[in-house]
Amino acid sequence: MTSQYDVIIIGAGITGLSAGNSLVNAGVSFAILEKEERVGGQIETLSQNGFTFETGPNTGAIATPEVAELFEDLIGEVDLEVAHTGVANNRWIWKKDRFHPLPSGPVSGLLTPLFSFKDKLRILGEPFRPAGNNPDETLASLAERRLGKSFVQYAVEPFVGGVYAGDANTLIVRHAFPKLYRLDAEHGGFIRGSIKKMRTPKSEREKKATRAVFSALGGFQNLISALESKLNRNGEIQTGVDILNIAFDNTQKIWKVEIRERASGMEKTLRSKSILSTVPAYTLPSLMPWLSDPLKNALQNLVYAPVIEVSIGFDRFPGHINTKAFGGLIPPVENRKILGILFPSSTFTGRTPHPDSALFTIFMGGVRFGEQLLSQSNEEITETALGELYCMLGIPSSLKPSLLYVSKHPKAIPQYTLHMNNLLPLVKEAEENFPGLLLAGGLRDGIGLANRITQGRSIGNRLGAQYSKTKQTHE
Repeated sequence: MTSQYDVIIIGAGITGLSAGNSLVNAGVSFAILEKEERVGGQIETLSQNGFTFETGPNTGAIATPEVAELFEDLIGEVDLEVAHTGVANNRWIWKKDRFHPLPSGPVSGLLTPLFSFKDKLRILGEPFRPAGNNPDETLASLAERRLGKSFVQYAVEPFVGGVYAGDANTLIVRHAFPKLYRLDAEHGGFIRGSIKKMRTPKSEREKKATRAVFSALGGFQNLISALESKLNRNGEIQTGVDILNIAFDNTQKIWKVEIRERASGMEKTLRSKSILSTVPAYTLPSLMPWLSDPLKNALQNLVYAPVIEVSIGFDRFPGHINTKAFGGLIPPVENRKILGILFPSSTFTGRTPHPDSALFTIFMGGVRFGEQLLSQSNEEITETALGELYCMLGIPSSLKPSLLYVSKHPKAIPQYTLHMNNLLPLVKEAEENFPGLLLAGGLRDGIGLANRITQGRSIGNRLGAQYSKTKQTHE
């Protein structure tokens, strides 16, 4: 059996689904191929004992117009939920024996015990420090140069642990945080650059990027389900599929993908003008053995941080324990056993069975400790997570949780280290050598939900414009 499409997308995670949504809008034919029996990739929302919790990404930021536009496309099928006012910007950092609010302004910045007095004074001189001249500067180096060591220890490093589950001493700023890199390189500093950006007029579309913390009402699974429903009405998503071969027919200038449906055992050949891969980097060498050896080596050597999430719920939670925050992050210098704690029940609605219930997500592992944690049993992991949670929040030992759920992600988050200098040119070379090939997903363009949605929509819009214009020309 043979089917013809304009685009074949490999991977039904949020990137592939976002791209497919743009193709639907453009009226371009596509098929999405997914190895697993479900769509969504790392995104999955579960409900147990009255608690609704994520086993993958918990939140995103409306950092680009594309995020808002995706929800606009799905009006009536899923609702965007923005974090509760006053909670999303209340973020805590652990120091010594308690959590402290991360400063949100000049006064709190001067009064906070998180940073040294010397580094607080250094802030006054930040706008006058010269821009860096090292394109491969790490985030830790940039932050220490502009702000001081205590800012690295008690702001930058916990932030990196919460976002990348990584190490600020190895993440390259221009790859991992390109906007921050441009503030330094192009505007001469964080304060100068931020002021200039604030004064620059924004278009109506740019104003959609509010940077608000978001989820989907009822959990991200509802966003995935809405996309799946729309795409199946207008295209084709095939789950439980094994890809047997991917080849480019240079004579016909067409891609041929041979697949087997595991449920039926049926084999098919799909043809398309373009192949968009959104799967993790380490899966590509076996899927596409015809890629160059240097690229296959670079893809296999991209480091991924392991992450373990422990969802913990309490039916009745003491009202005197403060949980009115987005969450708390743990600096590596504090030598605790977790990366951070999120408070989903404080941030979003409908996540708990009762008004006085509480839901927490504990993040553990990362590049420092992930491998050793993966070898532990779920019982050992929950014992550690509960010990840290009870200690940090002062929860009475007599209070027992009614929800405990462990999610392990051995290869959760790609690390944009110096290795990217080698990988990205090889990816570009492959796309130039094979017409219609696009290698996307988390191996480039950022790792957050906003990055994934933006990349998917941007590529889908580009392919949609290309093939809808081609169709009009033929007609």
